[in-house]
Amino acid sequence: MIVTSIPLVNSDRLNRSIAQLAQIGKLANGGVSRVAFTREDILARQLVQSWMIDAGMAVRTDAAANIIGTYPGRIEGAGALATGSHIDTVPVAGHYDGVLGVLAGIEIVRVLHENKILLDHPIEVIVFTDEECTVIGCKAMAGNTVNDPNYYRRNDGTAMEECLKRSGGDWSNIATAKRKPGEIAAFVELHVEQGGILESTGDAIAVVKGIVGQYRHTVTITGRPNHAGTTPMNMRKDALVAAAQVVLAVNKLGVETPGEQVATVGYLNVLPNAVNIVPAKVELKIDLRDLSQEHLDNLLSELKQQLNQIAETTKTEIVITQALHVLPTLAEVKIQDAIAQVCQHLNLSYTYLPSRAGHDAQEIGRFADMGMIFVPSREGISHAEDEYTSPEQCSQGANVLLQTFLKLDRMYPTN
Repeated sequence: MIVTSIPLVNSDRLNRSIAQLAQIGKLANGGVSRVAFTREDILARQLVQSWMIDAGMAVRTDAAANIIGTYPGRIEGAGALATGSHIDTVPVAGHYDGVLGVLAGIEIVRVLHENKILLDHPIEVIVFTDEECTVIGCKAMAGNTVNDPNYYRRNDGTAMEECLKRSGGDWSNIATAKRKPGEIAAFVELHVEQGGILESTGDAIAVVKGIVGQYRHTVTITGRPNHAGTTPMNMRKDALVAAAQVVLAVNKLGVETPGEQVATVGYLNVLPNAVNIVPAKVELKIDLRDLSQEHLDNLLSELKQQLNQIAETTKTEIVITQALHVLPTLAEVKIQDAIAQVCQHLNLSYTYLPSRAGHDAQEIGRFADMGMIFVPSREGISHAEDEYTSPEQCSQGANVLLQTFLKLDRMYPTN
């Protein structure tokens, strides 16, 4: 159907939905706690499914417990235009992370349904399972789960088989959650930025260029313990001195290497950790992120050379071991262009940003065209009770999502 007028979301309704969902798992400090598979998470899932049904969607839950609401399209067999995010939270969270993407998806379907508009493509709104921990939902949809339920066992010891069963999933059939080629023509996720760049630039929207790769490594530095008073400085093999140089080398790599990379040492464990003993051993963990896999590989190679030099000058042994290897996912250029054109049409200022945090879109983008839309986060705060994106900013993001879908419906073939 050709849409001649410009439908817009109902801002009051969208923001009421956000506020209503925040009542489930509400904390005394104003934050929210809906850790995946808890009673609160399950209640929230039930509420969201009821909203999907009221909006005219058929709803199903796959074996990974992903909730998939489908609004029909005019042309049978056309791949879906999909959106969504997650509604599970970290233990102390705000109202918007993940939630905005899900509820904006429902809101755009409400608008189409009440205006009796069918696109050529069906629309899917997806609630992905456990984004904040195992990301099992989006990984299962991409066919990238580990074939061992113990890998996903919860911190409290609860088996993943039990977790999925609680939420309508089925570990024994997890492979069936993998989507077939062409089932999703394009996936666009709306999300709060979770950073402070949009607020600093004053732009309303970020067109996301892609989601960075994450390389994490554990570095073990072995020196020699000795008496802190009787051992001369030139006779020491101080593992902490070596670790300090490693921390500075990682920071320098992030600051001085040309590019948009970030590099962090966020964990340090010192042994024996006594004031009068020369440190014998240090374990530290490094996080490298960038949009380019080639650049990440070059950064890692440069870091390893520096570690060898530090080991030699400090007379210590340094071993680096891979702990996490998540490859970047680039956003489809034509989806980026569509989002930018919509922003121009709606007179919303915009910029281009990488996503430096992981999202469900990262896995979906491994088998389907992917794009993301960011709206500002006040002071860049997220994963905290004072996370805030204004009602107007939420509505602006949802309107960009709606208009992007209308544009993509004309851009993507239906056969």
